[in-house]
Amino acid sequence: MYQVISQQDDFIIINKAPNVHFHSQDGSAGVVAQAEIDLGIKLFAVHRLDTPTSGLLILAKNPEAANRFTQMFTAHQIQKYYLAIANGKPKKKQGWVIGDMAKARRSMYKLLRSKDNPAITQFYSTSVGAGIRAYLLKPHSGKTHQLRVALASIGVPILGDSLYGEAIDDRCYLHAYQLNFCYLGQEYQFTQVPHQGQQFLAPAMQTCLLNEWLLPAELDWPQKP
Repeated sequence: MYQVISQQDDFIIINKAPNVHFHSQDGSAGVVAQAEIDLGIKLFAVHRLDTPTSGLLILAKNPEAANRFTQMFTAHQIQKYYLAIANGKPKKKQGWVIGDMAKARRSMYKLLRSKDNPAITQFYSTSVGAGIRAYLLKPHSGKTHQLRVALASIGVPILGDSLYGEAIDDRCYLHAYQLNFCYLGQEYQFTQVPHQGQQFLAPAMQTCLLNEWLLPAELDWPQKP
């Protein structure tokens, strides 16, 4: 269900497995509740991951820390980077996806042309096989389903995403890869490569992570247009 990546005085970092619920459902403990049971402490969620998404999560250990992290997220002082894989040729191979989001059918969201309170996503992509591209995603906002909608909007829904795409695979290929933030004057960087999913484990993807995207924060991310 999860692995503990780091234990700090005020928070823990966990690596959530794909297809694990964030919240408890139908009598089964979600990832936060299960971590509380396993560790014997109260934990406070300060952000979340969709059920099919794997990767890094911050869980605060006390209300004061939870409030600090909430303020940091609101002020965009925590930078997250995600990995994704999709089939097909995107409308653009790198750049920005910017637009307001609205609810659509079947619990889906859609990207609008308006930009009053937009979801903002920056990305790079590279080929990792015949007709398959990997995406390094840098969200500048935190909207529900933002990254899944962003890639679907440029014609490449995430592989294995049953809500926004049609491709059936061994998992949904979206993973929270790195977290960067400063907490109480100390800089933190946490990185977790995905370890589930044939496409994530393929040699071309592993080479990409080692040679191109090992340190995503150090890449040349152009300023917003």
